Amino acid sequence: MKNLSLFIIGLLIGALAVYFFCCMNDSSLIEEEIIKPNGLITPSEAKTMDQAFNSRHQLISDSIVKRPDNRSSWYALEDMRNYLNYAEKQAKDLGYTMDGVRVYLGAYPEVRDQVGYTTMFFIPTGYQITSEAGTALSKTAIQRGGDISGGDGLNMGGNGVPPGANYPQ
Repeated sequence: MKNLSLFIIGLLIGALAVYFFCCMNDSSLIEEEIIKPNGLITPSEAKTMDQAFNSRHQLISDSIVKRPDNRSSWYALEDMRNYLNYAEKQAKDLGYTMDGVRVYLGAYPEVRDQVGYTTMFFIPTGYQITSEAGTALSKTAIQRGGDISGGDGLNMGGNGVPPGANYPQ
């Protein structure tokens, strides 16, 4: 009986050891797989696109804003992660499956006869979830990336320094 008790205690200790060493989701022990996203561009390609925008930027700055207009927006990494989590939950609450974000160019309104700077803002995109005869869920549209009606956008990123600065800053 004594041997059986020791065997059971040893088995429990062994099972706990295996659990703590193999099954715990400790980020310091397990590396996340990093997947290279589609659409990456090199710094050289970014510089080429930035320079190709110069004539448009000059036209906007000289003709409309009458000062160097904003060319970029900066968002804190934490704000971006929080926004994506928030938008995904909000989309679900609105009956959508979020599949991405769309970036829009916008401008702040005129204040005291001074035209507002250009800005960029994010809007969640996705597809509406419908129930077919109370069973499976399906997409109402085949096309991906439709703006989610009622979804909150993200704005208020920081301006470039100075606002009209080219890439890279």
